[in-house]
Amino acid sequence: MGPLRTKAVLRRAGHLLATASLAAAAMAFANAASAQTLTIESWRNDDADVWNTKIIPAFNKQHPNIKVQFKADPPTEYNAALNARLAGGTAGDLITCRPFDASLDLFKKGQLVSVNDVKGIENFSEVAKSAWSTDDGKTTFCMPMASVIHGFIYNKEIFDELKLTPPKTVKEFHAVLDKIKADGKYTPIAMGTADQWEAATMGFQNIGVNYWKGEEGRKALIEGKQKFTDPAYVQAFAELASWAPYMGDGYKAQKYPDTQNLFTLGRAAIYPAGSWDVPIFRKQADFEFDAFAPPVPDGAGKCYISDHTDIALGINAKSKNQEAAKTFLTWIASSEFADIYANELPGFFPLSTAKITVKDPVAAKFASWRGTCESSIRNSYQILSRGTPNLENELWNVSAQVLNGTMKPEEAAKKAEDGLASWYEPHKK
Repeated sequence: MGPLRTKAVLRRAGHLLATASLAAAAMAFANAASAQTLTIESWRNDDADVWNTKIIPAFNKQHPNIKVQFKADPPTEYNAALNARLAGGTAGDLITCRPFDASLDLFKKGQLVSVNDVKGIENFSEVAKSAWSTDDGKTTFCMPMASVIHGFIYNKEIFDELKLTPPKTVKEFHAVLDKIKADGKYTPIAMGTADQWEAATMGFQNIGVNYWKGEEGRKALIEGKQKFTDPAYVQAFAELASWAPYMGDGYKAQKYPDTQNLFTLGRAAIYPAGSWDVPIFRKQADFEFDAFAPPVPDGAGKCYISDHTDIALGINAKSKNQEAAKTFLTWIASSEFADIYANELPGFFPLSTAKITVKDPVAAKFASWRGTCESSIRNSYQILSRGTPNLENELWNVSAQVLNGTMKPEEAAKKAEDGLASWYEPHKK
């Protein structure tokens, strides 16, 4: 090859190389432009590892150009911190939604957008959507994710040692408690009243659903056809009061983490539970544990469970990445997400219609009650906690006082009813 031809070839190669470099740079720029970052706001600071190592990577396999950051506040600080960021325009693109009024309030303020047109919303029943829909049910503003179920977790080794059988009725429940107490080595019921919410959530709402017959009673309260002073509610408080002798020394000063420690250290036999405790106990307890459903009042027949809509995900109205956020919500509605969530966070049960297998045996036990009992949700969450006094907080207080012996069941029922009737029209009759 002659020198002139060699120079021409080199010039052409250089031109091609420059063109290729420009094309690569243009493609890199286009990819950078199309790549978006979504930030998720959450109160669940205990599951960040699952989001970062399981959920987000699974999403990115299908959507590599949408980066996702998970950002959590402590549960008790979330509402205030989120509201401040929303007001200041610094909140994330995706908002983890609490059920009912807290999120409905955000939607009414224009801080969450409708998800009616987001693909995947059709995978949820009306009941699943109800916690994140307007009162008329026409607009849903968060994509449902999961519910939690109430019941009782028990130490199988203690039950085996004392030859106890998981109770099905209230009478059987008290017989079991009496045997544990008579033995003297273990606290029969692990629960405290210092935080108050435990008394209402793991106590009153856990067992009460069997007294007021689930959705029948919950809806009757909203309509004003039932009152807290009716026998079903007084009976639920009376059953709660009967636990006090079984709760061990110092329960009035015992906080939620203390209760968890009491059980995981093997010092207590029965733990009134939310299914969200399952993954915590999996990590901390070195003994086998299982669960039983809330015991039914003797002669009641049908059973009910508190299968409480707990967590959803909505879009910040001021997000600049709304299309990417919708893409993420559509994936949240998929069976792939449901399977990951149910098995990486056993005790949180996906609300979509996807058929999944819950692998953790205790979480699966909780889920199995959906097939034998009727599901309801906590009766203070929809509509009834919008005024002052707030019914949810009122139930925390009176439930703790009933357990502490400073308020009788009838007095607790009257205080809850009087507070509700002071602002809620259907109860003023």
